[in-house]
Amino acid sequence: MNAQQCLAYLVGEVHSTVAATVDEQGLPHTCAIDMMLADEGGLYFLTARGKAFYRRLMKRRYLALCGMKGEDTLSTVSVSVRGWVRPIGRQRLGEIFEKNPYMRKIYPTEASRRALEVFCLYRGEGEYFDLSQLPPLRQTFSFGGEEVRISAYRIDPARCIGCQACRAVCPTGCISAEVPRAIDPAHCIHCGNCADACPVGAVEQPN
Repeated sequence: MNAQQCLAYLVGEVHSTVAATVDEQGLPHTCAIDMMLADEGGLYFLTARGKAFYRRLMKRRYLALCGMKGEDTLSTVSVSVRGWVRPIGRQRLGEIFEKNPYMRKIYPTEASRRALEVFCLYRGEGEYFDLSQLPPLRQTFSFGGEEVRISAYRIDPARCIGCQACRAVCPTGCISAEVPRAIDPAHCIHCGNCADACPVGAVEQPN
């Protein structure tokens, strides 16, 4: 899936996420936030201006979030996103309430909605991780001009000696039979077994 499809899945299928921000002491805080809209401009959510979450967003302008859908671990799909946010006031508030009518029960009157501010996560990167299929599927994406930071194990072909040590301990079978060995990042679960097993240190760990 491309970035727009991943964000649309996050809004339409996952919807409720756990979001993380950092306070003035650099300590993390989490809260539950629903993702309301997604389009070519980014990901949209809202909060009330009286909340500490709002103040942290305004101070740092950065957010990380993760949401999951599934009945158990082996039916779960998760989407994680991190990136830069900006407030857009009451823009798209009407659209958010139209597409998410349960919000009318929380903020039933126009007067009560005066506290709300819409935010757009306009530039970021993320990961789609599907455990409902085996081997699991991992896909990274970016939007708004952000570059994807590669966070996968890889094998340096110049140092690989072609032994079977890494393949013998890989739980998903994502290491090639060909020499030099190569790791398929779409099915790597970042367990680190290959790096521990390699006798010549050819496996490079992600940043």
